[in-house]
Amino acid sequence: MKKRVLATLLAGTMAFGLAACGGSETASTTEAPAAKEGDAAAVETEAAGWEPSTTVSIVVPAGAGGNTDLSARVFAQYAKEITGHDFIVVNSNGAAGSVAANQVLSAEPDGHTFLYGHNLVNVANIAGVTDYNYTAFKLGPTFAKDPAQQLYVNPEKYADLNAFIEAAKAAPGQLKACTEVGAYTYYELLAFEQAAGIDLDLVDVGSNSDKVAAMLSGQVDLMPGAYINCKDYLAAGQFACIGAPTEERYELIADIPTLKEQNVDLVYPDCDFSFYFPAETSDEVITYYENLVQQILADPEAAEAVANVDMMPYYLNAEDSAANDEEIFNTIKEIADSLEQ
Repeated sequence: MKKRVLATLLAGTMAFGLAACGGSETASTTEAPAAKEGDAAAVETEAAGWEPSTTVSIVVPAGAGGNTDLSARVFAQYAKEITGHDFIVVNSNGAAGSVAANQVLSAEPDGHTFLYGHNLVNVANIAGVTDYNYTAFKLGPTFAKDPAQQLYVNPEKYADLNAFIEAAKAAPGQLKACTEVGAYTYYELLAFEQAAGIDLDLVDVGSNSDKVAAMLSGQVDLMPGAYINCKDYLAAGQFACIGAPTEERYELIADIPTLKEQNVDLVYPDCDFSFYFPAETSDEVITYYENLVQQILADPEAAEAVANVDMMPYYLNAEDSAANDEEIFNTIKEIADSLEQ
């Protein structure tokens, strides 16, 4: 049976922002810091043949401040320090990431423009926002990982996962869970409903900051969230995390139990942050970025900088990134297709 149309909780126009891990919707373009004096700023990566001849634009389908944006800035900073070339982050939010994706698809396939993000082109396609998925691009390497978004509740209302599920079963369709239309979190919540045997009221509230505001004000009962957006509220006792839909505990969220540990059989795709290039981009360009990402992540200072934005350094080469996107697409598509049966 097809899932009902999402209600609108907050006043205003429905927001189509990036599903997860983004920041505010304010657009900005920020250049990476200049190379430190004394660094081998002009050192080239090991790729033969190609290197940037002008500024590289890293198009981010989210506003400034979230971990998509912040991790892109880590890459930009260290890419500048290693190569001496300029890398800028271009924030281009809107329409479930398709504004940014379309910008890259229409760019010259010369290696100077690429999309940086996770899952976005897949969920937008599955939701019917776009008519293309990851296959419209040429995949580059993967740079970082964020665990699948954890589930947060008000600790004064729900002591743990079992308490939340019991409350949801006692009031079918009444407990509100916040998400965005056409979003990674939307399909995560649908999968959670199926795995837990519950029915929630899925409510579109907009951006990540809007989700947090809805939680803090008590307007919603459940919020999927990235750790970076929730850790301060966890520490203050304003949020409780009832589980993570990951296969195992990651060090980043080691104190948070998985859903599987608590007998809810759900493993949802992580947020793996990859580079998406125009389809006709040459193999030389891809090799250049594979080598550059490996160089950056091999630097302990750079790896620590990724960890400092509450993400995990995570490298996949271009071929493995494409295979990973295929698996993610198929997993989320299966969830969506099950609603039509």
